Amino acid sequence: MKAFDGIASPLCSFLLLGLLLIFANAASLANAKTHYHDFVVQATPVKRLCNTLSSITVNGQFPGPTLEVNNGDTLVINVVNRAQYNVTIHWHGIRQMRTGWADGPEFVTQCPIRPGGSYTYRFTIQGQEGTLWWHAHSSWLRATVYGALIIRPKEGDSYPFAKPKRETPILLGEWWNANPMDVIREAIRTGAAPNVSDAYTINGQPGDLYNCSKQDTVIVPIDSGETNLLRVINSALNQQLFFTIANHKFTVVGADASYVKPFTTSVLMLGPGQTTDVLISADQSPARYYIAARAYASAQGAPFDNTTTTAILEYKTAPCPAKGVSTTPVFPPLPAFNDTATATAFTTSFRSPKKVEVPTNIEENLFFTVGLGLNNCPRGASSQTCQGPNGTRFTASINNESFVLPSNFSLLQAHRQGIPGVFTTDFPATPPVKFDYTGNVSRSLWQPIAGTKVYKLKYGATVQVVLQGTSIFTAENHPIHLHGYDFYIVAEGFGNFNPQTDTAKFNLVDPPLRNTASVPVLGWAVIRFVADNPGVWLLHCHLDVHIRWGLAMAFLVEDGVGELETLEHPPVDLPVC
Repeated sequence: MKAFDGIASPLCSFLLLGLLLIFANAASLANAKTHYHDFVVQATPVKRLCNTLSSITVNGQFPGPTLEVNNGDTLVINVVNRAQYNVTIHWHGIRQMRTGWADGPEFVTQCPIRPGGSYTYRFTIQGQEGTLWWHAHSSWLRATVYGALIIRPKEGDSYPFAKPKRETPILLGEWWNANPMDVIREAIRTGAAPNVSDAYTINGQPGDLYNCSKQDTVIVPIDSGETNLLRVINSALNQQLFFTIANHKFTVVGADASYVKPFTTSVLMLGPGQTTDVLISADQSPARYYIAARAYASAQGAPFDNTTTTAILEYKTAPCPAKGVSTTPVFPPLPAFNDTATATAFTTSFRSPKKVEVPTNIEENLFFTVGLGLNNCPRGASSQTCQGPNGTRFTASINNESFVLPSNFSLLQAHRQGIPGVFTTDFPATPPVKFDYTGNVSRSLWQPIAGTKVYKLKYGATVQVVLQGTSIFTAENHPIHLHGYDFYIVAEGFGNFNPQTDTAKFNLVDPPLRNTASVPVLGWAVIRFVADNPGVWLLHCHLDVHIRWGLAMAFLVEDGVGELETLEHPPVDLPVC
C-alpha cells in the first residue's frame, strides 16, 4: 500500500498541475476580448503649413485612431471606403497566424477596397506585446492614413519593467503641401524621383520651426519624478529619422512589439515601419524641453527634407513665464543628417531580454541583394517620361528582379485558387551574377528584370536571408519589412557579406526579434525565421518610393499538416478585383 501511495502521490501532483494549467489557460481565454471598430476612409480638410488640403483620413482624424488591445484579444475592423482611391489597410507587425487574408497589402493578400466598397479585417493578437501600427497599403495613401496599435500584456500579466505613470504614442510622419497621390503619380510619369516632403510631423503636427504651426505644436506632459513610456513609431513615408529630447536620456525596453534587454541612449534612429518603446524619467529641472526629429539621410547626393519637427515635453510644475514674455524650450543637439556611426551604434545595441531559440539547422539559405537601378529610356519614349539621371527611369530590385504587383487577382487568391499566369515561383535564391556589391558596379548590372516572382517555402522550414545592400546608382540604408513574421537579426555589418569571416559575428544567443531590419548603407544584415505561417507574405523596403520602383518580393509558405498549420478560408466579403 505504501508503494502504491508513493506512485499515487506524484501522479496526483501531476494531474493537479495539469488541471491548474487548463484552468489558467481557460481563464486567459475568458479574459480575452473582441474589439469592434469602424474605419471610414474619407477626404477631410486638413490645414498644415498655412495651407488647407483635402487629405485622405480615417474617421476624419489625422493621424488616425489609436487601437488599444491586450495580448490574446481579437480585432474586428470594418473598413468603409468613401474616398476616391482604392484602399487597403495593413496591420504592420501583426503575425496574422493563418489569417493572411487580413494582412492588407494591395494585390498581395487581397484586391483593394474600391470606392464605395467595404471589407472587414478579423485577426487575433497571439504572443505579441508592445507597439505596432496600422497604415494604408495602397500607393502613397499611408502618408496620412495611419495610426498606433498598442498591445498591452494579458489581463493579470505585467510589463517586465516598473509600470510607467503614463504612456504616450509618438507618431513621426511626413507632410506634403500637395496631394501625395499626385506626387507619386508625377514621379511614375516622369521616371524621376518624387518631390521630397515639406515637413516632418509629430502626431500630425510639424511644430514650432515651421510656418503657421507654432500654435498647434504637440505638448507631452510629464511630472517631476515620474517615469513615463513613450511609444515611438516612424510612420514617415520615405525617411529614416533621428529622435531625441533635450537633456533627457531614454531607456529602450521594446521594439516592433517585442521586449528587449534595456539599454540607455540619448538618440533613437528609426526606419519607416519600425517602433521603439522607451522609458523617460522626469529627472530634470521643471521646464519645457523640445522633442525633435530630423532625417537620417544616408544616400549620398540624394535630395531629402532637411527640416526638423518638434513637440514639447512640458513639466507640469514648469514656472509660468511673465505676462507677454515667451520662453523658448531647451533645444537638443541632433546628429548630422549623414551620421551613420550614431545610427549604427543604436541599431547594434538591441538584444533579446534572455537566451532565445534561434534557428540553427538552416534549410533555406538565401542571399538577397537590395538596391536601386536605372532603366534606359524605352525606344520611342518621350524624354518627358525619362527624367531620371542621364535620361533614364528609376527602378529598384531584389536579386535583379524588380517586383511588379498583379492587377487582376491578388497573389494569395491566385495561390489559393490555383489561378495560372498571375505569378511564377522561380524567384532566385541568390543574385544571378556575383559582383562587388558595394563597390563600383558595372553599368550592365543597373537594369533589373521586371516580373512577379515568389519564393516557395515548405511549412516549418528554417530560413536564413542575407540582405546585402548595393551601391548601384547610390547606396543607402534600407528598412526591410517582412509581412506575417518576426525574425531574429543575427548580425549586420559593412561592405560585402563574407560567409567565411562574417558568420563568426552571428549572435545566436540573444539576437533581437524584429519585423523591420535596417540594412546599413553599403552593408548587410542577416535575418533568421521559421516558416510557420502559411500564406503569401511580402518582403519589401519600407521607403515607399522604393517599393513602387520594385524593391520587393514575396514568400509563398505552403500549408503544413492539419488545421492549425493551414491557411484559413477566405472571408465571404473579400474584395474582388
